[in-house]
Order: sequence, then structure tokens, then C-alpha cells
Amino acid sequence: MEQNKIPQATAKRLPLYYRFLNNLNQQGKKRVSSKELSEAVKVDSATIRRDFSYFGALGKKGYGYNVEYLLGFFRSTLDHHEITEVALVGAGNLGTAFLKYSFMKNNNIRITKAFDADSNKVGTDIDGVPVYHIDELNEKLEGTRVAILTVPASEADVITEKLVNEGVNGILNFTPARITVPNHVRVHHIDLAVELQSLVYFLKHYPLDKE
Repeated sequence: MEQNKIPQATAKRLPLYYRFLNNLNQQGKKRVSSKELSEAVKVDSATIRRDFSYFGALGKKGYGYNVEYLLGFFRSTLDHHEITEVALVGAGNLGTAFLKYSFMKNNNIRITKAFDADSNKVGTDIDGVPVYHIDELNEKLEGTRVAILTVPASEADVITEKLVNEGVNGILNFTPARITVPNHVRVHHIDLAVELQSLVYFLKHYPLDKE
């Protein structure tokens, strides 16, 4: 099945599978069952088997899945054989936390440059990532197509327009602003305040069954 025909819900789960398989491989484990995968990534076995079915016969009944083969397959599917450079725009508290946190150490996505308007940060580097002035976007992006947006909400639209004009077509938006982009640009919105409010609401009104 062509990559663009895979359901979006399945595509979003692929990095979860990859991370767990990578850990298993590092532990020297050779095979894994859909039940083990299910318990680890908190996705039911039927969903995992259905997800995997979009990619053909990846496992054998009664045997499970070959960890090394699956890892290689998903590495290729997720383009982990290529380095994807990401720019971070807004090196405030949240942005700095991203630069210091090695959440991308197990794949080939790298934050390679950051931008900010604070003269105290411009010209420095944070954990090896150089910080440039926001006015240098057109000069320093150098073909980067993915950006993380951690600027104040009031600046989000202006910065987004600059990013799009420089060829960025994927934005991970951590601001509360619902930015406007052309049809060819994909934006994933992550509003931490909204997610936290949602969590508290569900805890109050939809309590989980206790075992």
C-alpha cells in the first residue's frame, strides 16, 4: 500500500512502534508478539495487527514479529535513514527545554538551529545548537523544511508567514494561536494548557475502572 494511503491514525502510531522495537533490539530481543507490543505501547492487539497489515505480511502466526526486520522496515518507512533538520523558533523557557532534552536521540531528526529576538541569547549556543536572530531566518534556514514554534502567541502569525515564505512546510505549533497557513503546509498544534485541562476534565467525569 502506498504511503499516502495509510490511515492517519496508523501513521501517528508508527513512531511508538519504532521506539519500542528499537529498545527491544538494543536489549538483544529477536522476536515480539502483538500482545507484548500491545502491552508496551498501550494499543490493543487487533489495532496493531491491522496497522501492520497495511504494510503486508510482517509476521507469522504463532511466531510473532522479527524485531530486527520490523525495526529496519519502520526505519525505512519513517525515513530514519535520512537526517531531517529542524529549526526551533523561540528560545524561551519551553524552547530551551527542547534544546536541552535529548528526545530525538534515537532517530535521525535533529534540531540544528534556533532563532530568537533576545540579544542575550543570539550568538550563543544551547547544548550545541546555535541561536540566531529572528531577522536571520531568510539567511540561516538553508533548506530546512520543519520548524518548532515556541514564540509568544502574539508573534505566531508573523513568524509563521516568514517560515512559510522561506519554504518551511511542516510546523509543530506549541503556541495557543491557531496559525493560518497555505494548503501545502502541515501544522500540528500542541497546546499544553488545553491538554492539561482535558486531562483533568476526563479524570473528573470519566474515571478509569480500577482493577
